Amino acid sequence: MAETRQQETPARQLDRLSEALVSGTQHQVRHLLKNLTAAEIGDLLESLPPAKRLAVWEMTDPEIDGDVLVEVNDEVRASLIRDTAPEDLVAAVDDLDLDDLADIFDDLPDTVISEVLRSLDRQDRERLEYVLSYPEDSAGGLMDPDVLTIRPDVSLDVVLRYLRLRGELPEVFDLLFVVDRQGHYLGSLRLADLLTGDPSSQVTDLMDTSLKPIPVDMHDSQVAMEFERHDLVSAPVTDSGNVLLGRITVDDVVDVIREDAEHSVLTMVGLDEEDDMFAPVVQSARRRWIWLGVNLVTALLAALVLYAFEPTLDQLVATAVLFPIVMSMGGIAGTQTLTLMVRGMATGQVSARNTTALLRKELLVGLLNGVVFSIIVATIAILWYDDLPLGLVMAAAILLNLLAGALAGALVPVVLRRMSIDPALAGGVVLTTVTDVIGIIAFIGLATFLLLGR
Repeated sequence: MAETRQQETPARQLDRLSEALVSGTQHQVRHLLKNLTAAEIGDLLESLPPAKRLAVWEMTDPEIDGDVLVEVNDEVRASLIRDTAPEDLVAAVDDLDLDDLADIFDDLPDTVISEVLRSLDRQDRERLEYVLSYPEDSAGGLMDPDVLTIRPDVSLDVVLRYLRLRGELPEVFDLLFVVDRQGHYLGSLRLADLLTGDPSSQVTDLMDTSLKPIPVDMHDSQVAMEFERHDLVSAPVTDSGNVLLGRITVDDVVDVIREDAEHSVLTMVGLDEEDDMFAPVVQSARRRWIWLGVNLVTALLAALVLYAFEPTLDQLVATAVLFPIVMSMGGIAGTQTLTLMVRGMATGQVSARNTTALLRKELLVGLLNGVVFSIIVATIAILWYDDLPLGLVMAAAILLNLLAGALAGALVPVVLRRMSIDPALAGGVVLTTVTDVIGIIAFIGLATFLLLGR
């Protein structure tokens, strides 16, 4: 049964849950929810309209309510918090790890925050304040300050007795971090070495000093790359003085990777990954006005350029039929280069040192593609209209616009980043404007000077 549930897709889970809600069988709904993780329940809540979402939330096991709140996006979390009694919220977040509590702390009502702080001991309160002092998208915002540390001058037997005495261990636990008496990070001891090593051996003999700590101010996307490059399950976080502050685990990094991926996809069309897909219609429409307005302005710019060549369109009907091909080819070629550049910037593969080489390479790619497709499109135009000059105009326009698309796709994200503008957000609309305008000028302009004079 467990294996079947693991293979079930989110869409199938949503269908089963919706069917149970329609049938009005609360027992069936509770049974379905009982077999799901907090992350899966969070995904389902985001996929349900508000009325059904609230019904499912009320039937969720109170023991995992806090974990579910961590998993949902900001807007859905806010709606669930509004519909939950303060005392239930306090109980829900009471057992959260400090790093998870920090993620949703600012979303909680003031009365709940006061109760939560009152329930924490002095050490946990200080740790929570410490995590909250760092930006959410930094290593400090990701780290869990509750970390197991050992001294280098003790035996493995002493460490094992210490762990037995402690009783409870972190969920994701593969390393113990070795520190000196001042808390400076010295290295790590693998759990496997602890369990298989000679109990009389000293920690200093088995500890690994090759694992470099993550600076507390490192951006979370860079943290994700460090985990990917070094196949990490957990990693220590230190300040500028090499004092151990906490640890980051792979489950937090997976969340960062997913959020970054969602952000890249949604921002390209002016949307936010933290928005509720079932937000009120007017609210959702208003959020899209800015992006639609920007696109309208750029479309009007292209239309004005096209308007300047209206006499050509009136006299040469073929240009009106063929010029969308020129614009679409340039747009697609530019989007390919733009996507490559934005991804390279996100992964750290594109920098000031290799931008020129990348630009040269993309221009050569654009030139080669331009030659190939200009021949193909020109041949089609000549066969279609039996007009050699029109085919040559088509070929020249395709070649120019593919080169323009490659140039814009490479340069636009670089310029936007230097202006502190997210290339994923604004790159697409700028690129579209460039390729549309260049395409119109290249094709209709050439047609005006070369075809109308015949």
